[in-house]
Amino acid sequence: MSEAMMAAASLYNDSRFFSPSEVRIRENKKRRAKIVRRQYITLITVISAMIFAFFFFTFSLLSDAQSETFVPEYKYYKTITVHTGDTISNIAERYFDSDKYKNLDQYISEIEDINGLGDTSLVMAGEQLIIPYYSSEYK
Repeated sequence: MSEAMMAAASLYNDSRFFSPSEVRIRENKKRRAKIVRRQYITLITVISAMIFAFFFFTFSLLSDAQSETFVPEYKYYKTITVHTGDTISNIAERYFDSDKYKNLDQYISEIEDINGLGDTSLVMAGEQLIIPYYSSEYK
């Protein structure tokens, strides 16, 4: 029975439309509609989860792939002795790797931080400095 017919029947208090069997039929229709709606929502949720899982695993496997020519590089530190006439800039220029640092100033800053040098960057002959460098050889 449509909503309009139920509204009209309620105006006239027609018992034919409100008999226990009619009420039971209407309640069963509502219950079945709820069940079908719940099943659609469950189906859509399961399909969405499967699609998400497919894309997640596909892209996570692809992102971990490395090329055949990939060679890992490791960061190491070595100690050098400062000679007469050496400055931090001269030393940094010798060991600077443009692939790993944006510019020479960044590399000098790292050397100063590692060795606890201030902004003056004065080094004396005979001092030992720790210098970072990169190598593809695992040591």
